[in-house]
Amino acid sequence: MLLEAIYEPYFHTFSHGFRRGHSAHGALSYLRDQCLRLGINWIIDADIAKFFDTIEPLHLRTILQKRVNDGAILRLIGMWLHVGVLEEGKVVRSETGTPQGGVISPILANIFLHTVLDEWFEATVRPRMGGNCFLVRFADDFVMGTAIKTDAEKVFRVLPKRFERFGLKIHPEKSRLVQFSRPFGRKGKGPGTFAFLGFDHYWGKTLNGGWTIKRKTQGKRLRRFLSGIHEWCHKNRHLDIVEQYQTLKSKLRGHYQYYGVRGNFKMLEVAFEHTERVWKRWLSRRSSKHRLNWEQWMVRWQAICPLPKPRIVHAF
Repeated sequence: MLLEAIYEPYFHTFSHGFRRGHSAHGALSYLRDQCLRLGINWIIDADIAKFFDTIEPLHLRTILQKRVNDGAILRLIGMWLHVGVLEEGKVVRSETGTPQGGVISPILANIFLHTVLDEWFEATVRPRMGGNCFLVRFADDFVMGTAIKTDAEKVFRVLPKRFERFGLKIHPEKSRLVQFSRPFGRKGKGPGTFAFLGFDHYWGKTLNGGWTIKRKTQGKRLRRFLSGIHEWCHKNRHLDIVEQYQTLKSKLRGHYQYYGVRGNFKMLEVAFEHTERVWKRWLSRRSSKHRLNWEQWMVRWQAICPLPKPRIVHAF
């Protein structure tokens, strides 16, 4: 709470991770708005390799000392960083990084990247650009956009060097430069896509025949959800049916709550239909003692316990 009170006035509005009044959907809306309003043609889709595991305590302490001069607070943070993590009954300690899942890790990550990335972008990168540009960040996930290709290439070259100064690495294989210009006269999708916060972003046609930026569930996120549903139904097929229903309902509603953005309805339907199909499959494979006739299920239960159908929660 002390660190939040100290640093919150200095954080930039394009930093949305783990801050009051900010959210992942706020970052997604900001990203789409900047691309449309600034005429963005190129996207820098960068990935920080093992960010939470590789934060250098020395660099972090140096950054903290610029605004925090209380030795007791600094010692407490140092103790927190080296307390270790309990894994399978054993305490594992590391000389670098912040404990993932630790209460203090999100604010420390924001403080670290505020200096490494946000301030650098505002003070050094933006003034040197020949056209419009923007940055949006959610914790260690960030995307940069530029209107001019040479600007994007310049930043893409110096970005790894900037992070290396603070002991971090930009993943060479997962980071790329993507052309994301508005299509003209093309059929289907635009020239490039990129992923941010679990969504694939792409140019697509509107009902009126124009072009706009659309979003759909990232493939690996959808596959993870589908495999999780399959595994849960398999392991819990002998539970009481009402209990199964309540759990699956919660899983689907949670999925809709995050991925229910306009333009993503088809991906929500995939999640719903898969859940319904897998649940039916594993209920029909219960032992003869607990076997359930699916037609009886349809009559007795589905009318009063229907799985929640897909719905759009977040409009533009």
